[in-house]
Amino acid sequence: MVATRSRTGASAARSPAPSGASPSPSRPRGSVPAVPSEVKLAFAVGGIFFAFSAFAVLQEDVYRTSHGGERFRATFLVLVVERGVNTLAGAIGVLVAAWRRRRSGKTRSDRARVAVPVREILTSGVSQMLAMASSNEALRYVSFATQNLGKSCKMVPVMIGGVVAGKTYKRAQYVQVLVMTLGVAAFNLGKPAKKGGSGGSDSAYGLGLVAASLAMDFVTATLQDRVKTATRRMNPGDPGARTSMFESMLWTNLGGAIAALALALWSGHWTEGAAFCARHAGVARAIFAYALASVVGQLFVYFTITEFDPLVLTSATTTRKIFSTALSVARDRSTKLAPAQAWGCLAVFAALGWEVVEKYARAGNARRMRPSEGGKAKRG
Repeated sequence: MVATRSRTGASAARSPAPSGASPSPSRPRGSVPAVPSEVKLAFAVGGIFFAFSAFAVLQEDVYRTSHGGERFRATFLVLVVERGVNTLAGAIGVLVAAWRRRRSGKTRSDRARVAVPVREILTSGVSQMLAMASSNEALRYVSFATQNLGKSCKMVPVMIGGVVAGKTYKRAQYVQVLVMTLGVAAFNLGKPAKKGGSGGSDSAYGLGLVAASLAMDFVTATLQDRVKTATRRMNPGDPGARTSMFESMLWTNLGGAIAALALALWSGHWTEGAAFCARHAGVARAIFAYALASVVGQLFVYFTITEFDPLVLTSATTTRKIFSTALSVARDRSTKLAPAQAWGCLAVFAALGWEVVEKYARAGNARRMRPSEGGKAKRG
């Protein structure tokens, strides 16, 4: 069963029984009934699957579909729109949260006093945008299955960076990385050669862009650790201080949007992309729908993190990657996986599944340890 955050105790603490009345287990009149955890879980997982599956399909439609014999190339224009729409959604969320605090009279709540490390979050947003730019650009040179499979191996650059920094890992983690690497190699090397040239095959340049995207994912993870450190430093009296979901969404995407706009203007993607969309209105609609899918996906990700254990999010996103890869192969009827590619794909996702199972096991052990530790503390 999935571990969820218990809210019963907190609710009871906030709603004491009236003076002179005995506590009643019945729900107070006029209150909203609690939504079962199972319903929330189905809502969260379903939202992640729907939003990011639509995101993947639209991403392919933007970059891999030929329109009148030409393909869309203005990657940074797409990122300006996508990051911009996400920034707008984050800003609306921040304003609504502030309005609700004022209406309830909680203008001096703990959440209102948390100092946000804006500069650090903006910087992490720039590296996150560059990771997505490399990933999107790679779709012009590799298949979605190749791109998705490569992006599933984020653990590889993170581990390499950790080893360089002197960090040690368990033997099982080295095996996972080895299996992922061999799986990606089998997927790419096992592709049957096409007759009449290499049209549509994965190019070395495209694979290099996937590798660059993974490198930027590593940089983003490092910068996000700095965000946590900066938050603790700026809020010394509150060890549990953290940026709200909408604040994170606002500043992360704003940093990416500003950097994407600068690169779009410098590279000519702004005018080139606008002219392409004027010639092919379907691309403009796909870009806007792509941005909306990104917003919905981010909101469901934050909802899942808030309501459930982070392992639930890991499980949902891992399963979604498998589904998106299978959906992409099914949509592209001209491409069929060779046996070596199928085995390579299976190896990568088996390693990812192994990682999820291990995390659940560690989380379960940690939960079992807490009551015993608390008991020892009380007896002492």
